[in-house]
Amino acid sequence: MREWVETDLGSVVDIKTGFPFKSEQYTRDPDDPRLLGGDNIAQACLRWENVRRWPRSLTADVGPYWLRDGDVVLAMDRPWIEAGLKRAVVHERDLPALLIQRTARLRGTDKIHAGFLRYVIGSREFTQYVLGIQTGTAVPHISQSQIRAFRFRMPDWKTQQAIATVLGALDEKIELNGQMNEKLEAMARAMFKSRFVDFTRTDGAMPVGWSRRTLGEWVDALSGGTPSKANPAFWSGDLPWISPKVMTEIHADDADAFVTPAAIGNGTRLAPRGSTLVMVRGMGLHQRVRVSQARREVTFNQDVKALVARDIEPSLLLFAMLDAQADLLGRVESSGHGTGVLPTGILLAHPIAMPPRDVQREMATPFDLINDRIAVAREESRTLAELRDLLLPRLLSGELRVRDAERAIEAVA
Repeated sequence: MREWVETDLGSVVDIKTGFPFKSEQYTRDPDDPRLLGGDNIAQACLRWENVRRWPRSLTADVGPYWLRDGDVVLAMDRPWIEAGLKRAVVHERDLPALLIQRTARLRGTDKIHAGFLRYVIGSREFTQYVLGIQTGTAVPHISQSQIRAFRFRMPDWKTQQAIATVLGALDEKIELNGQMNEKLEAMARAMFKSRFVDFTRTDGAMPVGWSRRTLGEWVDALSGGTPSKANPAFWSGDLPWISPKVMTEIHADDADAFVTPAAIGNGTRLAPRGSTLVMVRGMGLHQRVRVSQARREVTFNQDVKALVARDIEPSLLLFAMLDAQADLLGRVESSGHGTGVLPTGILLAHPIAMPPRDVQREMATPFDLINDRIAVAREESRTLAELRDLLLPRLLSGELRVRDAERAIEAVA
């Protein structure tokens, strides 16, 4: 094995923190560059919901804060949440973008390969380091000097490049699966709108045999909750406990907390496979009404309603609720603390038009096929991510040679 040297990030990485852009000058013009801050950074991905932008006419003096393809960004306030470390890689599709204060940008240099740097920051060792150094109770935070002080072992450039290539191939496939699923979902949404929303005849009447009913007439609505965290018999089981923060995609079958069967009926409920989950409470409800389908039996908390199909095909229910997101967003109310609330009465009053059940089954076939294809790609990505996370620490420590990692990937493929 070629020689590895111990170093710190500050000695080999170009590190920059963001600029305090004035909020009163933010815009929503899609032609203006995005502003990237900690709230845009999730776990290994960027989120651009409700994005802030900066006037292009005011960018003459912000040169050092432009982001580039391949930059690694890290939230400095609340850098870690239950779902993991808030870090991500900037891609060409995210640009142009500028870096906001309290966010760190790490860039490769002639000493460290940008791809290798990505996995150093994504390593378990860096996460544990951040957890050990963050300070502050109300808002845990880290500083630039603390980021610079992180020490790690670094191989020669050729080995860095090889490690980045091997792990990057896995991430690229995961990314391609995600892009494919986005296209499949968009296609299914458009197809649903065409066949079930924009279906009226020129005289405004529905097709023969169709009926328009409220959501409450099509489904059974279940409320969730939180089992006592003081009772260990309820937690660390095998049943996912879903909260809105994991409802970021069309399917919700992973969670950052799991419960035991003993928790069912003791604070939470079981939603059967195929249920549609709708976010009904939370600060994020002011930006988007999150909708996901449970692809396995799950439990869920009080910020979610589970809709169990009664007289409607499950896949048609899912896409009906995805189609309803914009309408429901306009009906979100605010609690006394500003938290968004979607009242049950308003949710269940949403109208949905459907044909008789036998016709539904036939019309649901393409939606079922698309939904299943999305699920297959998600499962493949989950397997690839698990392999990447298994290989990452062994490659970064020098325990595993790149050639052996390639063989492991070939075996899975």
